[in-house]
Amino acid sequence: MAADDVFASAEDSARVAGVGLWAGESQAPWEYRADKWNREAAASPRPGCPIKSNISRSGERIYHTPWSPHYGRTRIDEAAGERWFCDEAEATAEGWRAARWR
Repeated sequence: MAADDVFASAEDSARVAGVGLWAGESQAPWEYRADKWNREAAASPRPGCPIKSNISRSGERIYHTPWSPHYGRTRIDEAAGERWFCDEAEATAEGWRAARWR
């Protein structure tokens, strides 16, 4: 039996037995990325509203969607006027601009 055949057989056995890599739930990478909005919306202190806004040192009002590269490190200080938004239309209507990162 060739090495590829041995590997394929071992993989099939593991899949059927539900062990190793096959032991848990899996999600395709593109599905995981597409679900980022829902995960962040569920974790937001304002339920369903994952957009973070912050005020820069120069006073500029900027919002970050879950796909923004700085989203994870953006902290909201509500006492300083920063807040959560449910969608970009709400943020822009209140005078905030999207983060520039491209």
